[in-house]
Amino acid sequence: MTYGLNVSANSTASPNTPPFYLPVGDEVALFEAAYADRTPVLLKGPTGTGKTRFLEYMTYRLSGTSNNEKVSLTTVSCQEDLTASDLLGRFVLEKDGTRWVDGPLTDAVRNGSICYLDEVVEARKDVMVVVHSLTDHRRFLPIAKLDASIEAHPSFLLVISYNPGYQTSLKDLKHSTRQRFVAIDFSYPSSDLECQILIREGHAEPKIADTLSLLASKLRNLNQEYLIEGPSTRLLVFASRLISRGVPPKRACESAIADVVTDDPISRQAILEVIDAYFGESGN
Repeated sequence: MTYGLNVSANSTASPNTPPFYLPVGDEVALFEAAYADRTPVLLKGPTGTGKTRFLEYMTYRLSGTSNNEKVSLTTVSCQEDLTASDLLGRFVLEKDGTRWVDGPLTDAVRNGSICYLDEVVEARKDVMVVVHSLTDHRRFLPIAKLDASIEAHPSFLLVISYNPGYQTSLKDLKHSTRQRFVAIDFSYPSSDLECQILIREGHAEPKIADTLSLLASKLRNLNQEYLIEGPSTRLLVFASRLISRGVPPKRACESAIADVVTDDPISRQAILEVIDAYFGESGN
């Protein structure tokens, strides 16, 4: 069911196909500790640094423990039209009358899923008001339309994410909301880890993976007057996949990096000069 929002419900992955994720720090241990007490979790960091993949990996990992035979994940990609009603549910008109249909958050609360609100600050302000009672000792979800409150299933966990680099004073998490979560900070992986990701996910040759990682490191250090945010590991994966399909490296980087991270001609030219320094001999 969809009401103008992007929802995906992921059941436990097959034991033979675990999601690929390389830990960068102690994020796995932190999440496991939070999940054990059902402490709400905030994932924060730049776009494409593995927040969603990490959560898919943790869902798989937790399902493999002796105390958790099945852990499921419901992901809601938040956007500016997302309202509290989209998350809670609504009455649907049928020929015999009306019927209540749970939204993704209500369904997760009832059935004990991990509910992931991705880029939550993009949603309307009433969304965070609704989830407050799920993030403290009460652990219930009030639904005014039903004149009822639903007690959270013992396995339910709320996880939200946002990207601090894109937020303004009009779109930021209030401190009263932040202090309801434990935070796990995500950043770009080390060069060694990034190379492993590009080889595994981008089908890159080791030399190409190494050069792409060096290129990204250089671009991420550009002054913010050129780039608000550097190229993500995801964009490097896209570039390496193009290269693996025969696209010249320089052209692949132009398409997957330069033309994606900015529309400003001056910034784009600065990026192209850096790309040329690493892949100039490869031509167009």
